[in-house]
Amino acid sequence: MTQSIVVQVGQCGNQIGYRFWDLALREHASVNRQGVYDETVSSFFRNVDERGGDDGLTMGGSDIPVGSGKNKIRSLKARAVLLDMEEGVVKQILQGPLGGLFDESQLVTDVSGSGNNWAVGYRVYGTAYRDRIVDTLRRSAEHCDCLQSFFVLHSMGGGTGSGLGTMVLRELRDEFPDVFRFVIAVYPSAEDDVVTSPYNSVLAMNQLTENADCVLPIENQSLIDLVNRITATAQPEKPGKRVNIGEKVAVKPKSAVTQQSGGVDQQDKPFDSMNNIVANLLLNMTSSARFEGSLNVDLNEISTNLVPFPRLHYLTSSLTPLYATKDVRAPTSRLDHMFSDAFSPEFQLIKANPRHHLYLACALLLRGNVEVSDIRRNIETWSSKLDFVYWNRQGWKTGLCSVAPVGIPYSLLTLANNTCIRETMTGLRDRFNKLYRRKAHTHHYTGVDGFSMAEFADSLESLNSQIAEYRELDETLGKRHQLVPRLKVYPSASSLVL
Repeated sequence: MTQSIVVQVGQCGNQIGYRFWDLALREHASVNRQGVYDETVSSFFRNVDERGGDDGLTMGGSDIPVGSGKNKIRSLKARAVLLDMEEGVVKQILQGPLGGLFDESQLVTDVSGSGNNWAVGYRVYGTAYRDRIVDTLRRSAEHCDCLQSFFVLHSMGGGTGSGLGTMVLRELRDEFPDVFRFVIAVYPSAEDDVVTSPYNSVLAMNQLTENADCVLPIENQSLIDLVNRITATAQPEKPGKRVNIGEKVAVKPKSAVTQQSGGVDQQDKPFDSMNNIVANLLLNMTSSARFEGSLNVDLNEISTNLVPFPRLHYLTSSLTPLYATKDVRAPTSRLDHMFSDAFSPEFQLIKANPRHHLYLACALLLRGNVEVSDIRRNIETWSSKLDFVYWNRQGWKTGLCSVAPVGIPYSLLTLANNTCIRETMTGLRDRFNKLYRRKAHTHHYTGVDGFSMAEFADSLESLNSQIAEYRELDETLGKRHQLVPRLKVYPSASSLVL
């Protein structure tokens, strides 16, 4: 079994990470009733013996290997690195019910913050804390038997998330070039209250394009809209019951997505509903690495199958259902409706409609009581409704994990390399240009040692190049293409052996 390390950067990254660890513990607890440390738990957790030595003075702190998979869990430690230049959120995590999952060796914090400035996060704190961060990452990697991937969680609008987050990504590429780097990046909405967020986002995107293997962009506005719709369809007066609203099914209050408390923490926190959606995305994405299944998808297969060109590694995502029911097995029609939702713009985690654009490839990662025949039937149905690039008409990748999320019979995570991502990029570029034409606020960046105006120009050029590549692919939509037949080679008479 392989292991992965989650790197949580900034306030946003650490809050999402907190929700992930909370819900992950609940998932494993629902399956692992005996409390044994097996391969499924080891994928994201270490088992540490913290008992003292024979003299009562020596602290153990040694890792207990998986072995036969029958060792009891002593003390779980998350395979995580927590980074923040304003330590408030990290302190809350350590003082909360999940504080025992982490220790001081996994933390790198400061007190002053990056002031919503990418240059401060990347240049100032990145330089000052580089050695300490790299040492922390190496120690975490040394605890893994077979390290497969890093998951970097951060926002794009703030200073620490965008600046320090992309600096860490660069170091991961240099220090661990053979380990996959997945990034879950939360993009600011158009009405974001951080004036400099367009600068931070464009500067960060340049680094994501160069140093990540896969990027899952998530827009704040999409999360807000999803939570509002979930809340509007909730029925608090009849908890735990489904309510049919036309073709839709109302959300069950206190579902894994909407509930504020999650599996362990019972105190409401700001943004928990939004962070739960992102955490559930990560849970579903890593389910095959954590549990058994008939069509398990290895994490490296996501990059291999969905990224046809190195720079075009931005994947749109949707998660369905966004509710929890007590059904053991739902009717097939409801399963088909789940596929329909997956390609609907209302369920996308960015503000775009993938059905109006071109698919380069698409992965369907299912969990729970689902038959392979149901997957094939829906793929056949949707292959005729979606536009795939002409040289990859059958660009589907499917995965099926047998363990369903807690509280629902099955779920579907869709990851797609779709040209609709250029709408997000174009909107970001337009907001950037509104500031940059007037050189507004640029002095906050040029005043940081090591930063020059050329970085703005280079990052904008990189973004324009990305948009142009996606536009060029989009322009092939609707055009007829005749594939060049393969060259046929016939043996010559002289080569025949008599």
